[in-house]
Amino acid sequence: MIDNAESFMLQFLPDELQSAPVELVPYFGDSFGNWSRIDYGTGHETNFAAWLYCLTRLGLIKEEDYQAVVSRVFVKYLELMRKLQLVYCLEPAGSHGVWGLDDYHFLPFIFGSSQLIDHKYMKPKSIHNEDILENFSNEYLYISCIAFVKKVKKGLFAEHSPLLDDISGVPTWNKVNNGLLKMYKVEVLEKVPIMQHFLFGWLIKWE
Repeated sequence: MIDNAESFMLQFLPDELQSAPVELVPYFGDSFGNWSRIDYGTGHETNFAAWLYCLTRLGLIKEEDYQAVVSRVFVKYLELMRKLQLVYCLEPAGSHGVWGLDDYHFLPFIFGSSQLIDHKYMKPKSIHNEDILENFSNEYLYISCIAFVKKVKKGLFAEHSPLLDDISGVPTWNKVNNGLLKMYKVEVLEKVPIMQHFLFGWLIKWE
């Protein structure tokens, strides 16, 4: 995949952007975990978001595409990474264990909670309803995340995922979403062990 990444991107880049892969390829390559450590975590996920952001900066993704980028592209990426986690038993990179949001992902919880803002019937506490998890995990990203956590972790939800359990007590999805955005900034974007590997260039500048 890494060997073919540049030629893959040159297929959809216009002639005037043929030099862009020098920055795009590292983000893309780091999106799927570390090939030597066989691990994956929120830093790798952030690289995939950075790759999509760079495509936006280059004008290949437009504002009218934003919803589809999350609901189609990011969701496909999430499905692939879940498959890799299960098949290859990827180590969680930089996981906080039971005190973290999730062993591998953060962004789908942000996207998923924003998707549920102003939902008439589904509240944060609805994640404890097994019927909702079973019937709506294909429709709502946050519900899908909770269903996956419950599938791969055994025991009481409050014991293996206390942070997610606490979040379910927040009254509105709007508050959940705002809290998760602040938490992402602190727990991912401002964490040296994660960001020490992140690259900067002319598309994403160090400022």
